[in-house]
Order: sequence, then C-alpha cells, then structure tokens
Amino acid sequence: MRRFAKSILLAAVAGSLVAGPVHAQGQRDGYKFLEAVKKREGTEVTQFLQEPGSVLVNTRDITSGETALHIVTERRDPVWLRFLLSKGANPNIADKKGTTPLQLAAQLGFVEGVEILADRGAAVDVTNATGETPLISAIHTRNPEMVRILIAKGANADRADNSGRTARDYASLMGSRSNMLEEIERAESERGETADAYGPS
Repeated sequence: MRRFAKSILLAAVAGSLVAGPVHAQGQRDGYKFLEAVKKREGTEVTQFLQEPGSVLVNTRDITSGETALHIVTERRDPVWLRFLLSKGANPNIADKKGTTPLQLAAQLGFVEGVEILADRGAAVDVTNATGETPLISAIHTRNPEMVRILIAKGANADRADNSGRTARDYASLMGSRSNMLEEIERAESERGETADAYGPS
C-alpha cells in the first residue's frame, strides 16, 4: 500500500514539473503575441495564430487584463480589429477595470470600431465597474453619431448605472441645448421604437 501511495506521489510531482514549463511557455508566447500586436508585426502575429490549438488570440495582459482587441481598439485600427475577430478573438472579454473593447471604442469615439465589434457579437449594453454602459459614455462625451450607432445596434437608453441614472436621464440633465435627448429619441424612432416602449403601459 505504501509503495502504491509513493507511486501516486511521484506521478503527481512529475506531472507538476511538466505542467510548470508548459504554463510558463504559454505565458511567454502570450506576452510575445501581445507585443507583436502592439508593434503591428503582422507576419509574427499570423504565425502565432496558425499554430494548431492556439488560443493566443484571447490572451490577456497579466497586469491590465487587456486583450489584443483592446490594444487595436485603443489605436483605432479597423483593419487589425477585423483581422483579429476573423481569427476568433472574443469581443466580450473585459480588462481588469471591467472594460470591453466596445466600451473602450465608445469612450474613444471610435464609431467604426463600435460598429465592427457589435456586428461580430459584442454586447452593446455591457457595463463597466461603475455600471456605465457604452451609451452612457457616448452621452457624457456628447457624441451624437455614437449615440445613433449604439441605439441602432440595440443599446437600451433606460439601463441604469450604479448611481441609478440612465443614458436618458443624463441626456435630460444636459438640457435642450445639448440635443442629446433628441438624438436618443430620433435613433429609437429610426429603430422602430419610442421612449414609451420602455415605460409602463
């Protein structure tokens, strides 16, 4: 019995010794992949993603939690955005602040990025750590084009943040001179909805 237990222990130790280097190699490859994306090294990135069973396209930076999609969204790069999404990048992975690539695109005013990400399955009503949705962000930055595209892609103007306020509330607080409330209502009308559709009937 003791000999059997000793065999199991030795096998477990051996397994951990093998797993350790494999895990470390995966981390190194992930770092190299993200660095190649940052430097726009297309050939190197393609080689990484062509390896059988590769999951590097969704690698997260160990410090920030950012993925390759965050990197290319931040530099407003639609070509790389489409390329990574075509390679299986998940548009709904958030960084350590709870920010997804689509939220980042909305904050930056990167309208084309929002459209690309939404068309590839990115959630448009996702919230960050403060409960802010991309639409609320677009209202804060007074970006009418962003408001229109987000609502066209299904954003809900009545989803509240952690303070209990919605995109519609913030637009109302800005007053008539900002035109933000009018943009929301116009976009909802174009989508085939009205603001009343969200309230009690």
